[in-house]
Amino acid sequence: MTTTSLVVRDGLDFGEGPRWRGGLLWFSDFYRHAVYTFDPETGDETKVVDVPGQPSGLGWLPDGRMLVVSMTDHRVLRLEPDGSLVEHADISQHCGFHANDMVVDDQGRAYVGNFGYDLHADMDERDVETILADEQAGLTNLVRVDPDGTVSVAAPDVRFPNGMVLLDGGRTLVLAETLRLQLTAFTVQPDGSLTNRRVWASTAPQMVAPDGIAADPDGGIWVAAALGAAVVRYAEGGEVTGTVQTTQNAFACAVGGPDGRTLYAMTAPGSEPVHVDGRSVGKIEAATL
Repeated sequence: MTTTSLVVRDGLDFGEGPRWRGGLLWFSDFYRHAVYTFDPETGDETKVVDVPGQPSGLGWLPDGRMLVVSMTDHRVLRLEPDGSLVEHADISQHCGFHANDMVVDDQGRAYVGNFGYDLHADMDERDVETILADEQAGLTNLVRVDPDGTVSVAAPDVRFPNGMVLLDGGRTLVLAETLRLQLTAFTVQPDGSLTNRRVWASTAPQMVAPDGIAADPDGGIWVAAALGAAVVRYAEGGEVTGTVQTTQNAFACAVGGPDGRTLYAMTAPGSEPVHVDGRSVGKIEAATL
């Protein structure tokens, strides 16, 4: 089934890390350097906090404090009740180039991805097909940050670890490996370690470079295509079971809304700063599932 999205908000630079929480869509905007909420009932956008180091992935600790990835300085920051933004963890030791997306489990453990290398500089030198064929491009670690700020490697040798979701009540973590064109699953052990690495779905047949991802109530995973104007739904094993066409390339997504069946997509003409930084061309698009 193919659906077409509607633009519900424009004027973003580059939206990322959307999360549905408390009746609002929370998201980061890379080049406005802040975290925002969007209220679908009113259409209002509200700034939550400025993040000078370029915000990306979002999540919440069990006590309700928000975590946000600060990309360019390789940190996870924590928003305190008094509005101050403090360092939760420095992940630079295990981080290749910019940090990016994140998922936080119900124990407060954060799993954080990173580019692995300077993708945009590489894209100036090589075409996409050559980059994808280079198994060393974007090879890096998925990082785990425990609630007390302790940092460790959750999984080595992943290629451009990006969006993540937790399934099965938090017992399975699925990771988008953007440059491997693959959704990779791990079993989450009680101590937060990841085992039993396996392919959850290959996105290569559709040439979908999985960026942000989101799980729906029926166990499917929606994948922002990054290289195309679509969000594609995969079942475990790789079957494509739905598509939402967007007005421009889709880089992140969330499932939410009052009934939990609205897909929100963060879209932009491209991901390179020259195309989006300060240009107000990013959009939030929505479709009913």
